[in-house]
This record gives sequence, structure tokens and C-alpha cells, in this order.
Amino acid sequence: MKRSTFITWDQLKVGLMILVALAVVAGAVLKLGQAVNLFTKRYDLVTFLPNASGLREGGSVTVAGQLAGVVKAIDFQPPTTDTMHTLKVTVAVDVNLKPHIRGDSYAKLRTLGLLGDKILDISPGTPRADVLQPGDTLRLKESLDYEQVIGQAAGAVGDMVQLTHDLRAITGGIVRGEGTMGQLLMSNTLYDQLNGTLTQANSLMRRLQQPNGTFGKLVDDPTLYNKLASLTTSMDSLLHSVQSQQGTLGKLMTDTTLYVHIVGVTTTADSLLKLLTTGNGFAAKMLSDHELYDKLNKSITDLNEILADVRKNPGKYTKGMIKVF
Repeated sequence: MKRSTFITWDQLKVGLMILVALAVVAGAVLKLGQAVNLFTKRYDLVTFLPNASGLREGGSVTVAGQLAGVVKAIDFQPPTTDTMHTLKVTVAVDVNLKPHIRGDSYAKLRTLGLLGDKILDISPGTPRADVLQPGDTLRLKESLDYEQVIGQAAGAVGDMVQLTHDLRAITGGIVRGEGTMGQLLMSNTLYDQLNGTLTQANSLMRRLQQPNGTFGKLVDDPTLYNKLASLTTSMDSLLHSVQSQQGTLGKLMTDTTLYVHIVGVTTTADSLLKLLTTGNGFAAKMLSDHELYDKLNKSITDLNEILADVRKNPGKYTKGMIKVF
């Protein structure tokens, strides 16, 4: 029996479904390829890393934060003293972005999110630098080490836990009334003392407000104010009189005549003192010549002895002075 060569409707529907499915798969592959730049022409660039922790082959490469390529290879370099070039990382970058990657661009290892995958981000260059060609080397910029940050954060958390324990111990002691703060907050003694102090202060205020007391008169009686106002007026009048240049005080404050006279007297006295100390006259010699002083002293002493002898024996000196005719 010959087999029918006609395609049934059920077979046609199955074939159409398969074609639609293949079209959907092809469209999805095309869109996915466009999303991850699978069908984009790329060129290679090189950068060197001391440590590529978290970065893997096939990882993303971005330019200014936008997906631009993949990590093509990560190779170890021969051991050297330069620990900054331990790993050679080759990246494949979209050739359409070539004008943006220049000599002043740099590569930086970044993390997607706080704990996400590592990617290599390339900064755009400026027109003053040349465009990097395939195989050229990108400069590396130091990136933030999140593991170190997390380690420091863990230490900070430990310090906060210890601080919480210390605060709990301190507050516990305060609640139990230990120490000065505990006594201030938990003891009724201070409250009672403050209450007594406030009571005494209120009593004192009531006494001060009595109209017969000194403070009460200061508050309510205007007599002292009036006297002070009158005294101020008198002082103002006195100062006005002093400044009027009429009285003695006014002339002393404003008139220079007395000052000039005093200066003249001072100058004359200074000249006189100079003559007395440096001159050759009698007064200067009296002040400075010790020999003249000694002679005058001796003459006075001798004269005193003669006068004493005259008093004792006056006839000795008057003999022959009186004659009788």
C-alpha cells in the first residue's frame, strides 16, 4: 500500500511551530549577542596587575562604566622584583570605542556592587593624547581593596561591640547607684537638698521683696535713683565747668602758659645745677673742693675756740683797749 504524499494539517501545524521556535531562538541569540557584543569586532589591549583577585577570563570590560569588551586572558609574568607586574591581563575591546581609549586612559579594577564580580573599567582619554593601538599597554590606577575595607569594618564592629559592653557596664553601675553619677541619678539625698535649697531661695526672695528692706527699696523706691541722677547731673556740670577754660582746673587742662613757665624754670634749674657741678665759682668749689671744705671747717673750729676763750678770759683780749685820761 502506497503511503500518502500529502501533508496533513496536523503535520503542517507542527512544522510551523518548529519554524516559529527556531525564529524565536535565533532572535534571542541575536539580541543576546548584541547585548554582550558577541558579534562586535574587537582589538586587544594589555594591562598589568599586582593581584587580580575576583577577576576571571571572560569577565566584563567597561569603558566609562559601559560594557565594551571582555577579559581575554590572564597570564603570570616571570618572577621579578616588580610586584606591580605580576599578572598580564589581555582585554578585547570594541573597536568602535578605539577613539575614546588614548594614552592618558587608565584601567582600574572595580567591583559590581559591594560584593559583586570584579570587572576592569577603562577611563576615556582626552584629545591631547594619542589613540592606543592594538597590543598597547594601559596604565593601571590603584583601586579600592574591598577585602581590606571589610576587614577594617570588622575591626570597627568589634570596637563597637566592646564599646557597647563598656557602656552597658557604665549604665548598669549608674542604675545601681554606684559612683557620683549613680548617686546623682538614683539617690534621693540630692533631690532633698536641692528642694531645701530652693525653699530657702524662695524665702530669701520673699524677704528681698519686702518694701521696708534695703533690697526692697532698691527695687521699688526711686529715691536712690533720683539721687544718683542728680549726682550724675552735678558731675556733668562740674566736668563742663572744668572744660570751660575759665577756672584753675580748666586752665591747667587747656592753657599751656603754666607748662611753658614750668619748662622754663626746669631749664634754668638744670643750667644752675650744671654750673654748680661743673663750674669754677665759689658755689661749685663748695660742692666739689674738699680742701676748701677742710679749711673752712678748720677756720670755724679755730674761731669757736677763740670765742670760747674770750668768754672765759675777756680781760686777756681787752687789756690795753680801755685807757683812763
